[in-house]
Amino acid sequence: MAKEAWRLEKEKMVEGFREKNRLAQKGQVVFAGSSLMEMFPVEEWASELGEGAPMLYNRGVGGYRTEDMLPIVDLCVTDLAPSKVFINIGTNDLSDPSRTIDEMIANYEQILAKIEAAVPGVRIYLMAYYPINYDAAAEHMKPCLLVRTNEKIAAANEQVRLLAQRRGHTYIDVNDPLKDDQGRLKAEYTIEGMHIRPEGYRAIFPAVAAYIWGDGGAVN
Repeated sequence: MAKEAWRLEKEKMVEGFREKNRLAQKGQVVFAGSSLMEMFPVEEWASELGEGAPMLYNRGVGGYRTEDMLPIVDLCVTDLAPSKVFINIGTNDLSDPSRTIDEMIANYEQILAKIEAAVPGVRIYLMAYYPINYDAAAEHMKPCLLVRTNEKIAAANEQVRLLAQRRGHTYIDVNDPLKDDQGRLKAEYTIEGMHIRPEGYRAIFPAVAAYIWGDGGAVN
């Protein structure tokens, strides 16, 4: 019952994108994906980019997989006709032991194809999946993180990198500030071993901002 309530809440949120998109400026920058994108406060921090910066729109939907995003690419991305799109989708696929990375990538590629067809010339940035920290995880999260390991995340990131290369897009990894000396998500940056506190997003925002302005160089 709780799961159904969650699903209905997310569907209502996605439907709300329709009106938000109608009021939004076209040709700006969109962030799309699942909860790790939904929780990234890019819209709040957009004013820090300085004069002349584009508008930032967050269309992340917590809990969604690649297969969930596929039918709503219009509401999450293409209705906004963005100049740039930052995508982080697939981590929930990685939490499912029955789902292969190849299956996830196949869906991801269809998402990209839809965006490419609807918004010719859009710059697409495929973001590396963030690390997790099993040792810092809450007890209820540990079973999930036995499946969604950093080793599996690394393997998935390599496939996302190859996907970006194959389709002529940009793969970006801004994770270094998030990692401890063992390559795990820093304990102080995580809520329960997987999701990220605002301080963690703050640590990577300068690197993301460099791609918003250009292609990873110094922020203007």
